[in-house]
Amino acid sequence: MDVIRRAVEGLGSRWRILLYRAAGMHIRGHVLLRAIEFPRRPRCITLGAGAMLERGVVLLATCDAARIELGRNCYLNRHTMIDANELVTIGDEAMIGPFCYLTDHDHTIAASASAADGPLISKPTHVGARCWLGAHVSVLKGVNIGAGSVVGAGCVVTKSLPAGVIAVGNPARILREIAP
Repeated sequence: MDVIRRAVEGLGSRWRILLYRAAGMHIRGHVLLRAIEFPRRPRCITLGAGAMLERGVVLLATCDAARIELGRNCYLNRHTMIDANELVTIGDEAMIGPFCYLTDHDHTIAASASAADGPLISKPTHVGARCWLGAHVSVLKGVNIGAGSVVGAGCVVTKSLPAGVIAVGNPARILREIAP
């Protein structure tokens, strides 16, 4: 029965790849797409060869100029959301845990108006190659996470992190460097 289940899942992934390519998504080689939420602007999204997106992943480009770029062999676990107004990139071989949220923008804030009334403030967000984000991590606008870094579960990353560190907490802070 496992062989049949895997065959059906493989056919479903191939069907979704054809559908997304026809809609304009840039897919560089073979990828594995579970039942992700179909993006409103698929032409703004690039998936590197070997990328794997699990069920419930949401790729949201809020305007025509927005871009989401996923590197080769990166993995997005269940119910992760990437919300781009300008640019969100994830490097090669990065692993993103379940229920993560990555964004490149937030709202203006004024005492006399609601947050929805003002324009969005955007700065590109980047997760480096070989990074690992644990479950329920939030990465906010303008953050760069250096290659090979690990961000512990539940962190809110408000400031950039250098390469090769472990970060924990809310807001995320560097716990230690990773030994080479």
